[in-house]
Amino acid sequence: MLLSVEELERSFGGVRALDGAAVQVARGEVHGLIGPNGAGKTTLLNVVSGLFPPTRGRILLGGDRIDGLPPHRIASLGITRTYQNIRLFPGLTALENVMVGAHLVRPGDTLRRMFFLPSARADEARARDAALQLLSRVGLRERAHDRVSGLSYGDQRRVEIARALASSPRLVLLDEPTAGMNAAEVQAVAAVIRQVATQGQSVLLVEHNVQLVMQVCDRITVLNFGKVIAHGEPAYVASHPEVIAAYLGTAA
Repeated sequence: MLLSVEELERSFGGVRALDGAAVQVARGEVHGLIGPNGAGKTTLLNVVSGLFPPTRGRILLGGDRIDGLPPHRIASLGITRTYQNIRLFPGLTALENVMVGAHLVRPGDTLRRMFFLPSARADEARARDAALQLLSRVGLRERAHDRVSGLSYGDQRRVEIARALASSPRLVLLDEPTAGMNAAEVQAVAAVIRQVATQGQSVLLVEHNVQLVMQVCDRITVLNFGKVIAHGEPAYVASHPEVIAAYLGTAA
């Protein structure tokens, strides 16, 4: 397993948002995390990415504990993410936003960049080319030089996905990546998610579009009131009585 979340708890005052939650994500796997509103899905992503420390439990990445580490350390170990609320730099172009995401894997010699030496120019060119390729993957190559503030909500979501992939992470946390997209855009994102997995990277996907989850995920974990009520392959989860009662409403 690449990611192991064990007996995870997170409390906010008297509210226990996560209550013994456990999730395991294999290498090269797309793992879905679903459940009703308030189930604890985004809280779990926030704890895994270091935004919140866990109240109790362990998080291991590649066998090494990461729970309690600050977000920048966790990112440097190979976990990147998107957010429910878009967090792009509105004054920058789509290309520049994606290039920002590559800062973890770009050489960090400030003097070379300050004087824009030939090696720094070469680094910049490589970063630009890599960012353009990522924008092509999410279908936004032609909007590379547009400011993200002028892009549609769905296009901004796709820029966020490209930025999350810019540092070649081991694990990508996607928090409702298709919110605000039309059917064609959803399918384009689905293709990107599957492509990420075929390249050996892992995805932990929080998504309310159940059809998309069933289409792209290898396994699914279902949360309700901070507890895991089911986990397994999509067909098993879709027919699980507790999942139907708490979330799906009818058998898939």
